[in-house]
Amino acid sequence: METEQEKANMSKAVSADSASYRCSACHGDEDWAPNHPIRGRAKSRSLSASPALASTKEFRRTRSLHGPCPVTTFGPKACVLQNPQTIMHIQDPASQRLTWNKSPKSVLVIKKIRDASLLQPFKELCVYLMEENNMIVYVEKKVLEDPAIVSDDNFGPVKKKFCTFREDYDDISNQIDFIICLGGDGTLLYASSLFQGSVPPVMAFHLGSLGFLTPFNFENFQSQVTQVIQGNAAVVLRSRLKVRVVKELRGKKMVVPNGISENGMLAADLDAEVLNEVVIDRGPSSYLSNVDVYLDGHLITTVQGDGVIVSTPTGSTAYAAAAGASMIHPNVPAIMITPICPHSLSFRPIVVPAGVELKIMLSPEARNTVWVSFDGRRRQEICHGDSISITTSCYPLPSICVRDPVSDWFESLAQCLHWNVRKKQAHFTEEEEEELLPSTLGTPEPQSCSAASFPLGLREPADLSTCAVSPESGVRSHSTFVCNQGKSRESAFCRPDQPFLTF
Repeated sequence: METEQEKANMSKAVSADSASYRCSACHGDEDWAPNHPIRGRAKSRSLSASPALASTKEFRRTRSLHGPCPVTTFGPKACVLQNPQTIMHIQDPASQRLTWNKSPKSVLVIKKIRDASLLQPFKELCVYLMEENNMIVYVEKKVLEDPAIVSDDNFGPVKKKFCTFREDYDDISNQIDFIICLGGDGTLLYASSLFQGSVPPVMAFHLGSLGFLTPFNFENFQSQVTQVIQGNAAVVLRSRLKVRVVKELRGKKMVVPNGISENGMLAADLDAEVLNEVVIDRGPSSYLSNVDVYLDGHLITTVQGDGVIVSTPTGSTAYAAAAGASMIHPNVPAIMITPICPHSLSFRPIVVPAGVELKIMLSPEARNTVWVSFDGRRRQEICHGDSISITTSCYPLPSICVRDPVSDWFESLAQCLHWNVRKKQAHFTEEEEEELLPSTLGTPEPQSCSAASFPLGLREPADLSTCAVSPESGVRSHSTFVCNQGKSRESAFCRPDQPFLTF
C-alpha cells in the first residue's frame, strides 16, 4: 500500500509534469508550459550539413509511433498560431495560421539562377521590401554577380543595401524571419536544404515550369506580401526526412568529414534534412539493384529492381507519383516506400507511420553498388557495409498558403497534374430518354421457358425471369430482374441452339 507521503510526492510529480512539457523528439532542445501560447525556439543549427552536427548528437528514432512532435517555431520570430480548442497533437489543417511574436524585419529572397525572366520580378520585389517595408533583404552572393544586375545602374542604390551570404559557408539561420522564393519547385527544395534545423516561413511565387509547391502568382505580390508581414496567412507544415549516411572505411587514406567512431570502422558521411524524397537507384550498372529495407531493426523486404524511393507526403506527388505511388496530403504524418520498376508484380508502394526508422543497405548477394540522392542533390555511391538511416524530422517546412492547406493542394492537383480531368459525359435530352424507354406495343408473348433455365455463366434469377423469342432474329432473351416500371436491369441474349444450364 502507498503511504500518504508517497501519494503527496506522486501528486507533486504530476503537477510538475503538467506545468512543463518536454518534446522527446527534439532531444531536449525545448520546454514549454501549457499556459504559454508560443513554444520555445530550439537551439540554433548550422545552415548547412556541418561536420560537427553528427558528432554532437546520436542519430536515433523517436519513441512516438506517430512521428516526432514538430517544432512549430520557424526562424527567430514566426510560429503557428495556437488553437486553444485543439485536443489532438495533429491540428486541423484549417486551423494552422501564421502569427509573429514580433514584426518581421529580415527576409531571404531566393531567385532561380541563370533565368533572365526573373530579373525584373526580383528587382521589383527587392525594391518593395526595402523602400516600402524598410526590411533587411538577404540574397546569395552569386545572385548579385549576374551581369544583368551588375550593369543596371538604376538598381545600384538598392544593390548596396543587400546582405549577402554563401551556401555552406555562412550561417544565417538565426537572422532570417521569413523566406520568399522566386522560381519553381526546385527553388523551394533549395531553400529547404539551406536550413538543417528550424526553417522560417516560406512564401513561394510560381515563376517556374511546374509550380506544384509554389501557389502564389506574382501579379499582385504587394498585397500578398503585406498580408504575410501582418500575420494574416495560413500555413501547411510539410514534414521532412532526417537522413544519415554511414559509410564503412576501406582504406587508411580515406578522408572522413565527420570523424571516426570508437571501433574505427564506421564514419558518418552525411546528415541532411530532405523535403521530397531519398532515391536509391542502380546508377550506371546494367544489373538490378538489390537492397535490404529494415524498419525499426526488422527486415521487411528486399528490393530487386531499378531502386526504391523513400518520400514524404510532399514528395508523394513528385518522383513517387511517376513510379505509381498514391498521392498523400502534406498534413498526413507518414513515410512512403515506393519501388522503382520492381522485378515483382506484387510489389506495391506502402505507407508506414511517420517516426519509424528505416535503414537501407546493400544485400550481401548484390552484384553491384547503388547510388543515393537527396531531393536530387548530393548524389553518392553506396557500397557493401554502408547504410542509409531515414526517419521523420521534427523540423517541418512551413509553406505559406494562398487560401488554406486543403484548397491549395487540390488546386495544385488540378492545375499542375490535371488530376481526374476529363471531358464530362453528355446528358440525355428528353427526346432521347423517351426513345430509350421500352415499348409495350408489339412485344411478343413470352413462350414457355423454365425459370431455372438461363445461359451458362449467368447468376440465378433474383426475383423474376422471363423468356421471349424475337420472331425476326430468332434470338431468345432472358431478363433475370425486372423492376416495377418494366425496365430490365440485367439481361442476357442467346440463340435457341446454345446450351442451357438447368438447376
